[in-house]
Amino acid sequence: MKQLTHLKFFDTLSKKMVAGFVALIIIGTILLSLPWATPINVHTPLIDVLFTAASATCITGLTVVNTAEHWTTFGQLVILGLSEIGALGYMTFAVLLFNIMRRQIGLSTQLMVKESLNLENLNDTKSVMKYVVGLSLLFQLGGMGLLAVDFVPRFGWTHGLYVSMYHAVMSFCNAGFDVFGNSLMSFRGDSYVLIVTMILIVAGGLGFLVWRDILLYHTRKRLTLNSKLTLLTTISLFVIGFVLLLVTERNLRLLPTGTSWFNRTINTLFLSVTPRTAGLITMPTQQLQAGSLFVIMILMFVGGTPGSTAGGIKTTTFGLLMFQSIAQLRGRQDVTYSHRRFSQENTNRALLLIFLASIVLTVATLILTQTEHIPNGFGLEYVLFEVLSAFGTVGLSLGLTMHLTIIGKIIIILLMFIGRVGIFTSLYALSKRQAKVSLIRYPEENILIG
Repeated sequence: MKQLTHLKFFDTLSKKMVAGFVALIIIGTILLSLPWATPINVHTPLIDVLFTAASATCITGLTVVNTAEHWTTFGQLVILGLSEIGALGYMTFAVLLFNIMRRQIGLSTQLMVKESLNLENLNDTKSVMKYVVGLSLLFQLGGMGLLAVDFVPRFGWTHGLYVSMYHAVMSFCNAGFDVFGNSLMSFRGDSYVLIVTMILIVAGGLGFLVWRDILLYHTRKRLTLNSKLTLLTTISLFVIGFVLLLVTERNLRLLPTGTSWFNRTINTLFLSVTPRTAGLITMPTQQLQAGSLFVIMILMFVGGTPGSTAGGIKTTTFGLLMFQSIAQLRGRQDVTYSHRRFSQENTNRALLLIFLASIVLTVATLILTQTEHIPNGFGLEYVLFEVLSAFGTVGLSLGLTMHLTIIGKIIIILLMFIGRVGIFTSLYALSKRQAKVSLIRYPEENILIG
């Protein structure tokens, strides 16, 4: 009975969360359709407005129009607001509004916050909310201040502060939008800007629960298993990605001649960090080596941490399956790490997530290969890169985004939505299944595997 009640609640919660994000996208579409969102005499097709609103809400950064040139300051601020709400979750802002109005938060609202932030206990809701809001303000305002040191002398006080604020928010939210017109390609030689940006990207993609554990370590003297696995997987992916990109790109031939060794290293590290759902880039992706594109696609598929501003299958899923594989190869029954044993439910959920994600990505890729034009010199990677970027809410592209057909744009919108809301939440919300507990268990029998 308890399991049935939990499943029914999760179904209801999934529908509410999906409805909330859909409503946010619709509001964004309406705001971006207003006359003052674009320059005079500039018309934006409805599908492109919807695509932009969905990309901002799902903190992806894929764009069918140039953000810096196509949208006015009002339009850019609408995109910024959608990205902020999409990154932190609309439930976070709902609770914040309740607190400002000094209204009591109902039990159902607390339960929705608990599920949306992947909390274990209902008692953690209020404390974690403080960390979500506090850390977000700290990193974004701090990032804005650090970037202003570089941008204000470069652009002047007014525009310098504006681009500092915009870039800090988009970096922390892992959104990928920019107001420079070419992402960060103009700053590939500015190691200071790239380092600050990487810090913001990592901070946003690490997850608020992990940050809370780190900040409370001096009193608790321990980290949760989730935080340990997250930190191990995150650091491992950064290091492995950095080394592989050093090998595949060698001396980063795309950088100007005479670039210092330090700056080349920073650009390679940035290339390893940005596919973790950030979407900002310092070099044209179309000119990267095939090996580099393959490494980036793997990083986009994995993504960031649950409960963060990142997408993908998440670092904990990847880490758990790695430990599961090692345990199986060693003939061990239990999957353990840091003197703790992972539950079978966790393992089954991770395997199901990988399977469902593979199905979604396969179907989307197959459809796009039939509807989109692949230019000469490109192969399947042209479409697959776009699909993984949308699902991982990354925002990188080999150039397909601006040439998508209407069908292609709809497919990418759906992928961005599933990647942000979560594949389980999306499927639960769309399904009309009824929770049942089987009273019959059939005899067990083995089949041949491998």
